[in-house]
Amino acid sequence: MLIRTVMTPGAVTCGAGDTLEHATKLMWEHDIGFLPVVDHAGRVIGAITDRDALMASYTRGASLKGLVVEAVMAHPPITCTIHDNARQLEQVMAQRQIRRVPVIDELGKPIGVITLGDLARASLVGHDLSPRGPTSTLAAITQPRRNVGN
Repeated sequence: MLIRTVMTPGAVTCGAGDTLEHATKLMWEHDIGFLPVVDHAGRVIGAITDRDALMASYTRGASLKGLVVEAVMAHPPITCTIHDNARQLEQVMAQRQIRRVPVIDELGKPIGVITLGDLARASLVGHDLSPRGPTSTLAAITQPRRNVGN
């Protein structure tokens, strides 16, 4: 199954120079927990989650107004295209412990997002995905990282 059959079209984005306050405001207003980060040409250069913003603010003792996206975004980002295989992407998501991936066009500009939820819904309606696939991916994503905390 190809990404184009299960992705969520459209993507809310932010810029690398935006504040975390702006990024989290966009996430709140659009009821999402993830933003692709784009450069001045609109190409995806990173990604940020609501958790990234919260943990950066907490660990750095700074307000969301005082931190910029570039300082905390994941880069280089994991991306995919509409022609990529969903099962293979699911494996990458499990290995990298990520729940959302920007879908880009041939110029690197975001045209949508594929989420673990998209994959789970696709597996339930008979697409070429096993219902165990999203479950296994979620189990891998939620594995505790080693050496966290003390």
